[in-house]
Amino acid sequence: MSGKIRLMSGFLTVGGWTLLSRVMGFIRDIMIAAFLGSGPVAEAFLIAFSLPNMFRRFFGEGAFNTAFIPMFAKKVEDGSGAKQFAGDAMSGLAGILIVFTLVAQIFMPFLVMLMASGFAEDARFDMTVAFARITFPYILFISLAALLSGVLNSLGQFAAAAAAPVLLNIILIGSMYLAYRMGADIGRALVWGVPVAGVAQMMLVWWAAARAGMVLCPGIPRMTPELKRLAVIAMPAALAGGVVQVNLLVGRQVASYFDGAVAWLNYADRLYQLPLGVVGIAIGVVLLPDLSRRLRAGDAAGSRDSINRAAEFTLFLTIPSAVALVVIPFPLVSVLFERGAFSATDAAATAAALVIYGLGLPAFVLAKVLSPVYFAREDTRRPFNYALVSMVVNAVLAVGLSWYVGYLAAAIGTTVAGWAMLWLLWRGSRKYGDAAAMDARLRFAIPRIVLAAFAMGLVIRMAAWLMEDWLAMAGVRYVALGGLVLLGAVVYGAGVVASGAMKPADLRRYLRRG
Repeated sequence: MSGKIRLMSGFLTVGGWTLLSRVMGFIRDIMIAAFLGSGPVAEAFLIAFSLPNMFRRFFGEGAFNTAFIPMFAKKVEDGSGAKQFAGDAMSGLAGILIVFTLVAQIFMPFLVMLMASGFAEDARFDMTVAFARITFPYILFISLAALLSGVLNSLGQFAAAAAAPVLLNIILIGSMYLAYRMGADIGRALVWGVPVAGVAQMMLVWWAAARAGMVLCPGIPRMTPELKRLAVIAMPAALAGGVVQVNLLVGRQVASYFDGAVAWLNYADRLYQLPLGVVGIAIGVVLLPDLSRRLRAGDAAGSRDSINRAAEFTLFLTIPSAVALVVIPFPLVSVLFERGAFSATDAAATAAALVIYGLGLPAFVLAKVLSPVYFAREDTRRPFNYALVSMVVNAVLAVGLSWYVGYLAAAIGTTVAGWAMLWLLWRGSRKYGDAAAMDARLRFAIPRIVLAAFAMGLVIRMAAWLMEDWLAMAGVRYVALGGLVLLGAVVYGAGVVASGAMKPADLRRYLRRG
């Protein structure tokens, strides 16, 4: 049952499925932009959908799984009651979430005010409350799915857990398409698709866990000594997750006072979330159980190597992505989203936010690499303290700068807070000796990756200027953008190979690594 985790193979499995999910998410958001634009129905749905997604950071792949995965991975390694522990954890989580979901239904107007008080004076508020009452049960299903995914990841089986988010996007896309074809309310169809997708995601990973020998069904919760320890470890992580959500709340509150800004920031977020999801989340998902096992086995050298290779792989893919988001934001947003109800004005506003998010992308992704250094040691207190600092940075900038730069202050706060969090994580990791110290290979690769990405940025910026008319021409613009992306990939690939930052043989060797 405790198959050996193949680190780079796991990264690519999770990253591949996450890439498909993000592509489907783009299609979903393109359809939302075309049908609903940045109008009140779009903003009401985005806030309603963000509510269960905000709380899942506590109960799902956030605080709960951060504490659960290292404990479960150790039990798998020792062969000491892993299935019983997972079943007890699932029962406890289900019990808490059922009560929480019922309470949230009663206090939903308050929760919406907490998210977007700028809606209070218009029709968006009542619409958002109604939508949120439908979408909120999603938290129950997706959090149980996250626990089951943690079980699968700890067993070295990543495919089903990584594939589950694809179902969400397929169902939401299908809901909008059917509503459009039938002449029904597209916004309401989108809202009802959320809980349906949650059930589908949960059933997929439950089936995969059952096939792996982990048939888990929630029962009456009981407080065992191990669950008490789980709660003690999870509490600081939950508080840290709460701090992260406060950052998001601040951004949405600022945006809610500017018409259309909630949608603009959401569409920009979707674009920078593509590399963040494909690389950062894949690294975090695979690295935590891998480090937990290595530390349990006393393999300090293997742990350091895992961290360095994860950072190398992350930077190799993330740096050029960040450069592209910064140098060609408008072509990306315009070609992907500008149609139907989404205007050129919306595209320009979204592109401005995208530049700022792009500047923070390396920090967001590298934080996913450094966080497991703490979590694998069951240290959730230090990340919480660091998150508090980043929360203050974000709030001061987002609120203070909103008087001068409007909705863009929310993006600035997010990006600067991301870099602050990365610096604190890196500095704090020295407590564990050289656990996160850069090895010679990583120090050699970083400047060469940056140089290759800079050269790519110059080339695609010039190419975008030359292709300006093609990028605005209906029918041709998709091919033009694809050509621009391909050109950037070729230039960057040639640069990293010529500089020696990454050799073709490296990737083949990664795939053979245990």
